Amino acid sequence: MKEFCEWLEQTQFSQWVISSPSIWAYPTILFLHSVGMITVVGVCAAIDIRLLGAAPRIPIKPLERLFPLMWLGFALTALTGLTLTIADASTKLYNPDFWVKMAFVAASVWLLHLIRKSVFRNPDINRTTVPSSARRLAWASLFCWFAAIVTGRLLAYLGPVSGGSGLSNH
Repeated sequence: MKEFCEWLEQTQFSQWVISSPSIWAYPTILFLHSVGMITVVGVCAAIDIRLLGAAPRIPIKPLERLFPLMWLGFALTALTGLTLTIADASTKLYNPDFWVKMAFVAASVWLLHLIRKSVFRNPDINRTTVPSSARRLAWASLFCWFAAIVTGRLLAYLGPVSGGSGLSNH
């Protein structure tokens, strides 16, 4: 796997992303990663907070129209995240924190699916109180997105150092 990571980092695309002085390389990719993350997590958090009881006059069912926007944000985050990972594969893929982050992202997406399936498929969702199961899913979703963001940010401070062969943060 080490050889594969090193090969990825030596591709022309990876070298352009990580080394180019162009604003269209690393800075733009990182910016778009942030925009995608803000979109998916922001919209998801708004739905979660509504399920937890905030803004009770806002009906829940129409919030389902926000799911395509969330998936667009997720696709942008996944694409740019893959690009950033490829550009620094031997650092990211050997960092346990990266895999913890990916587990929280996977859990968040799974919870998003469960919320859509259990909450938005309920035809009476606007006529009844929010079920406790939906509130538990909303809390779990908020926790997992928060943990994904925190662990992602900690990548810069834990594990192998980017560009530093054998160096590690402790």
